[in-house]
This record gives sequence, C-alpha cells and structure tokens, in this order.
Amino acid sequence: MKHKLVAAVGVAAMTAVLAACGDDGSGGGGGGGGEGGGGADSITVWLMDGSAPDAWVQELNAAFEEEHGVEVNVEIQQWDGIQERVTTALSEDGTVDVLEIGNTQTVGYANTGGLADLSDFAGEPWTASMLDSAQVDDTLYAVPWYGANRVVIYDRSVWEEAGAEVPTTRDEWITALEAIDENTEAEPIYLPGQSYYVLGGFLADEGGSFAVEDGDGWAGGLATPEGEAAMDFYAQLQSFSDSPTDNDEAEPQQSTDVVPNQEVASWIGLGWEAAGATAAIEEAGGEADFGYFPIPGKTADELGHVFLGGSNLAISERAGDSELAAEWLRMATSQEWAQRYVDANNGGVVPNRSDVTASPEAGSFAEAMVQPVDFGFLPPLTTGWTNVETEPNPIKELMTRALNGDDYQSAAEEADAEITDRINRE
Repeated sequence: MKHKLVAAVGVAAMTAVLAACGDDGSGGGGGGGGEGGGGADSITVWLMDGSAPDAWVQELNAAFEEEHGVEVNVEIQQWDGIQERVTTALSEDGTVDVLEIGNTQTVGYANTGGLADLSDFAGEPWTASMLDSAQVDDTLYAVPWYGANRVVIYDRSVWEEAGAEVPTTRDEWITALEAIDENTEAEPIYLPGQSYYVLGGFLADEGGSFAVEDGDGWAGGLATPEGEAAMDFYAQLQSFSDSPTDNDEAEPQQSTDVVPNQEVASWIGLGWEAAGATAAIEEAGGEADFGYFPIPGKTADELGHVFLGGSNLAISERAGDSELAAEWLRMATSQEWAQRYVDANNGGVVPNRSDVTASPEAGSFAEAMVQPVDFGFLPPLTTGWTNVETEPNPIKELMTRALNGDDYQSAAEEADAEITDRINRE
C-alpha cells in the first residue's frame, strides 16, 4: 500500500492538564463491547495526558451523556510506551472505542487494519494542512484534533540592546543575528547541531523531503540540491550558536538546562519549552522577557515551513459500540466543540477545522504559533518512518557531519541509503 508524502504542515506537549472523567485510574476497562457489555450504556475514550483542559472534557461528556443516555469513560494515557498499548488495544474487542493518536503514528495503525473507516467524516472542513496525516490513499481513518509547532523565542532586552528587528525574511533573520553578535555579549541563537525537525522545515522551504515515494517503497531524499540548500541555511544559522554539533534540543534540554543558565538571545522551541524556560528563570530569581515570531521564510509573503505535531482522533475497528463512538467523535470535532476546545486552550493550538478561529493573546507564543498553519510539513507518513527516527538517527548523523565540514553529497548519499533501508521495513 502506498501513502502520501506530506509536504504540508512538531508533537508539542500541551500546557493544560487533562484529568480522567469517569476513570478509575486503572488505565484498563472497556467501552461496553466484547463480553463485558452490550455497548448501550457506555463507551471508552482514550486521551493522552495533557491533551485537553479538564473542563472541556467534562462539559463535552456531560452534553453527550444527556443526549445519548450513555456514560463516557475517559482513560488518560501516557505518551511513554503508548505505541505498544495502542497496538494491543486495537487487537482486542471492546477495549477502546475512540482514541487519540499522534499524527505521525496514524498511518501505521491504519495499515494494521486496526482503525475504522471514517469516510462519513470526509465532508467536514478539516484544516487542509492537517488532513493528510489522517488518511491513507484518500480514505479517512482518523480526523484531525489539534496541532502545535515551533517558533523563534527571543530575549526582547538583548534584541533591543543590539538594535535588532524582528525579521520577516531569512535574510533579515541573519542580519538580526549579526547585529546581536556585533553589539552584545549574548549568544545570538542557541541551535543544536541535530535539531532535525528544524532542518526539515528548511528542506520543505526548498521543496524537498526527508524521503520520497519510489515505486512501491520509499527512498531517502537528502542527497539532492534541495537537501544541500536546506543544510547550508541550517549551517549558516548554527554558525551563530555555541552549541556542539552532535547534540539535539533535548540533550541537554534547551529550555531548562541551557537558556536559563547563559545569555541566549534567541532559540527555536515549542510552547511547553517557552513555559519551562520562563519558570526556570523565575525560580532562579530572574525575569523572563521573551518575545516570539514565526520562523521566517525566504520571502516576506511566505513564512518558513514548520513541523506541525499534534494528534488525531480515531475509532477502533473493534470498538464495543462503533455507532456511539462515531456520535461522540462527531460531537467532539464539531464546529461548536472544536471552537470551545481552542478557546479553552487560550488559542494556543492550531485548529482542526477551517471554520474555527484561534484568537490568542497579542504578543504570546500562541499568536506566533498559529500563523504558519499553511506553511509546514510532516515526515513521510508510512509505518517505517519510526525506524528512521530510531537512534542512531541517520538524519542527525548527517547534520553533524555536514556541520563538521564533511562533503555534503557523500554524507547525504550514505544517509539516504540508511533511510531507504529503514523506512521500507515494516
């Protein structure tokens, strides 16, 4: 089965805390299907920890229960180990009815036959940049729920000291970093050598991809003019950073281990990272003075591409009550409840529907985050992509080699060979 390579629109952790509604905390239980019930009195919904405000979930389920006369058991799942738990649940009758799935994982679960066909939902005005992650060969197996992405986080006081202006193009971005480098003692940008989803955005700017479809399989796509151009710009940015070339944003964690402990003028991060850095700075007795802007594009009329992480909602093929599951899913993702979801998150998520509006606070991270919804990408949506991301990640290794001065073409050909081998494994 062939799947689309998305040149559309990373998974950002939500700051809101989701508590279990009607959950006994066991993490088990069923939705009234299989041997445990007839499916008429309850359904089970799996949501990930931190994915939705508790009040939104409670109000939604109260409305659903009033309309349908059934109980909704929400069971909160942790991201750690979730793939194994979902795989098991999808192989069992009645364990779960509706479940949240990371958008880069959906195609893999659909390939196993574990997800129900949701073609009846295809007519809704889903956000176009989020839709491809939910379908296989134009058949819908999930519906978009929310997205989130990285922005540039900058220290307002340092930029003011340097006389640097918020950029609207790549060239203006470099000019701002040069001004900071020349006029302050701050590190102009903290950019680890292996932030490969940042590189992926630059690759999408050039019209390239980590991998491309090749017959019935996939082939690495980095030993290309687009790949080299993306790496060249990444290297230009990284030359303003004191970071090593062989680390990523998580080790050390840039938001809590790096930014609060040295003078960093800017960095590229997610919403939870901005919040973490602010908390760490304030805990140390300082005051965070962050501003935010979208990653600039090559021209002022197009923002830079970003990895839009997030989640979809799906129905198990072996749901205890597929009809009630579809009704809950339809209500949860309707215009009314999708708008309430965005509002409950203070506009801090990319909406799943084109008829939903995010109105975040002016100057906030969320305001910068929602702007590039039409300029983004996802990695290849195929089961084998998880093999590529397994350490040692060939994309990250290529980045380090290129930043250390190795010949790009030779290094990229080796990386492509490894990507091709890994991505075509099931």
